[in-house]
Amino acid sequence: MRRRAAALPAAVTILAATGAVGACGGPPAVPEAHFMPIPMSDVIPAPLEARPAPGADFHIEPSTVIAAARSAEVRPTADWLAALLRRGTGFPLPVVAPGSRGSGVISLQLGDAGAALGGEGYTLSVSPSEVRIRANAGAGLFHGAQTLRQLLPAAIETTHAAGPWVVEGGTIVDHPRYPWRAAMLDVARHFFSVADVERYVDELALYKVNVLELHLSDDQGWRIAITSWPRLTTVGGSTAVGGGPGGYFTQAQYREIVAYAASRYITIVPEIDMPGHVNAALASYGELSCDGVAPPLYTGIDVGFSSLCVGRPITMRFVDAVIAELAALTPGPYLSIGGDEAQSTPPSEYASFIAEAARAVSSHGKVPVGWAEIAAARLPPDAVAVYWNIDDAGSSARQAAERGLRVVLAPANHCYLDQKYDPSTVLGLTWAGPISVEQSYDWEPTDYAIPAGRIEGVEAPLWSETLTTMSDIEQMAFPRLPGIAEIGWSPPSTHDWARYRVRLAAQAPRWEAMGIDFDRASGVPWPQT
Repeated sequence: MRRRAAALPAAVTILAATGAVGACGGPPAVPEAHFMPIPMSDVIPAPLEARPAPGADFHIEPSTVIAAARSAEVRPTADWLAALLRRGTGFPLPVVAPGSRGSGVISLQLGDAGAALGGEGYTLSVSPSEVRIRANAGAGLFHGAQTLRQLLPAAIETTHAAGPWVVEGGTIVDHPRYPWRAAMLDVARHFFSVADVERYVDELALYKVNVLELHLSDDQGWRIAITSWPRLTTVGGSTAVGGGPGGYFTQAQYREIVAYAASRYITIVPEIDMPGHVNAALASYGELSCDGVAPPLYTGIDVGFSSLCVGRPITMRFVDAVIAELAALTPGPYLSIGGDEAQSTPPSEYASFIAEAARAVSSHGKVPVGWAEIAAARLPPDAVAVYWNIDDAGSSARQAAERGLRVVLAPANHCYLDQKYDPSTVLGLTWAGPISVEQSYDWEPTDYAIPAGRIEGVEAPLWSETLTTMSDIEQMAFPRLPGIAEIGWSPPSTHDWARYRVRLAAQAPRWEAMGIDFDRASGVPWPQT
């Protein structure tokens, strides 16, 4: 049976939802493990440098303040951090002007962090009187704040717990290995709400993931409203795998997700998969089929049977219209055209279609992204290819690199979060697995004979054939997702499964406090509950 995380005590569950206090007016009962100080060495992803300073711990107290400038790059992170800490501690924690003093200051400072840290790096210094986060840009400040969050006891994720709130003294210097550290969520096979996607965004941000690819269309469903082709959602969005009710995002809802992700320094990459994986579109508009007949809606999980009719003028009008509307809704630089498993499209037609679709993406001001099969086509030099297909032994990734494309590594036998942990796992598939927690962590992006300068980063896809709830998403993503995030962020010198499994186990109290329904997968020394 599925191994579920231990449930939170009833009091904590209720209080986290309502903000209430204990029955006698005091703080809620929280497991003792949730107040344990967190060593700098336990942070995930592992920092570039962590130098603890014994005896230099910082204590958050009722008089502590958060010092931050009122700039657009600083104040949002200060407000986010203040809200998190106020909820956990019950302390006022006002956000004050830089230079203000109290008995303790958490200071967010922008600029002069050093060119080597780039835009996402940060330094975090902890002394008895101050926690100072410094970065060159807003993203770095936010990542530093997430590290501070991980250094605080797990009970900070609950509501008005008693403390103590101790941050280990010392210094962290940190920046990412790769610029693309992604997750992908399939909302096409089963639809997930705005609230679910935003919750996943928050969970990704904790581990410094900075890209979320949304798989918005497939054979089973079309999930984004396109004004010029309205039946894509009214027809194509009406069902899901197994014949469920389906659903779709209005353009306003999609904008809300994009803005929410941006507030966590996560870029949304929308994906419209084509020329295959298009049965929902064909069922909506039969003229996109070569025989002009709309097929029935599809609720199974087979792949490779559908194709747009390449060469028909209406096909490219359709593609251009969809890309134009989606590009206008998406402030980020990327738009994915999918391109995988197009077995029903002749290879010559596939290559010409992908080249034309990529040109359409470029013409609307976006960078084309696709699964690594797109390297068979002539593409703009800035295009990004995501390698997944372990059956080709990395040849599609190497072809992409040879053609000058940037390559993101998402090998299915390590990164596909929809694969079972082991044969007893209830959810998930097994075609690339099972994938244990160790297997999802124990790999290296440079293993695929791709020049290091062509590797853009890593990605952890989560396909939803067997997933219908947020709990299902969490069961499959946790505990494997943090390890893939670490591969994308941390230097290779920190990569060690024996040490990582202990650090991963130490995340369990935080996930319990956050209400994340994680899997207590084998191979990890989870704390007793």
